[in-house]
Amino acid sequence: MNDSVMGIPSVDLADYLSNDAQRKENFVNALGAAYENIGFVAVKNHMVSDQTVEQLYAKVQSFFTLPEDTKLKYEIEGLAGQRGYTSFGKEHAKDSNAGDLKEFWHFGQEVTDGDPIKSQYPDNVDVPEVEGFFGVGIKAYQELEDTGRHMLRAIATFLGLDVNYFDDKINNGNSILRPIHYPPITNEPKSAVRAGQHEDINLITLLIGASAEGLQVLNKQNEWVAVTALPDHIIVNVGDMLQRLTNNRLKSTTHRVVNPPREKWGQSRFSIPFFLHPRSEMRLDCLASCIEEGKTADFEPISAGEYLDQRLAEIGLKK
Repeated sequence: MNDSVMGIPSVDLADYLSNDAQRKENFVNALGAAYENIGFVAVKNHMVSDQTVEQLYAKVQSFFTLPEDTKLKYEIEGLAGQRGYTSFGKEHAKDSNAGDLKEFWHFGQEVTDGDPIKSQYPDNVDVPEVEGFFGVGIKAYQELEDTGRHMLRAIATFLGLDVNYFDDKINNGNSILRPIHYPPITNEPKSAVRAGQHEDINLITLLIGASAEGLQVLNKQNEWVAVTALPDHIIVNVGDMLQRLTNNRLKSTTHRVVNPPREKWGQSRFSIPFFLHPRSEMRLDCLASCIEEGKTADFEPISAGEYLDQRLAEIGLKK
């Protein structure tokens, strides 16, 4: 159940979804321990189909091979990169001015039930040059969101909350699916790596396996551990919003994407994380149950929307 895979613990979502109370409890405990210790797990038997992954990677690679002027048509001013295309080097890690060596696309929430929150979200963008691009992206978004909902239910149970604590907070939430392209490296990099060391902003991140190695996480011994997703796993890690909500009980682990050895500089790298965000009105005030008696909270009260705005400014996507 809790065997180490790729340097991080592995869990099987089928255990949590079973009718076996002991299997469910074992999953919750293994997940909670992993998130207290390193903040990352590899998850098998998730809800993202192999067919969806295969189709999405094909569409994503087709998009990023389009001519530069075509891609730039989809970089929309004033959206802070929330939808469509963000060109190479625009984003940087929070404590760095060096632009990451990547370009990316954003798919966002499709609100279809009349929820007034739709007015808060920009429309998604389609790319007529890549047939089926939008449809496949939204299918992957929904499968990842469904997986994330079950992961958050297990987290809620581990924290002693109602199992459905997160359900209404993530319903029509501000989640983002981000296909990333790290182009071949053609010149000696100055200070940037493909993605500088950082922590994710959101509640949890679900990562479909990258097309090449490079992801590293920082463990408690201050050592960088290489993580490469197996074909039948996705990686799910804690983000800063969940760390904040749990008063540092669950760890938002620092991670980065390093440049490959020089002999592999000519290879592109593709990666597709799903950043699971709640609705903007969700409070991230530290849970009382996560604050030791006689101690104060480690973080000031704030809403998810306010916190997201702060962080987007820090990484260069919002003025």
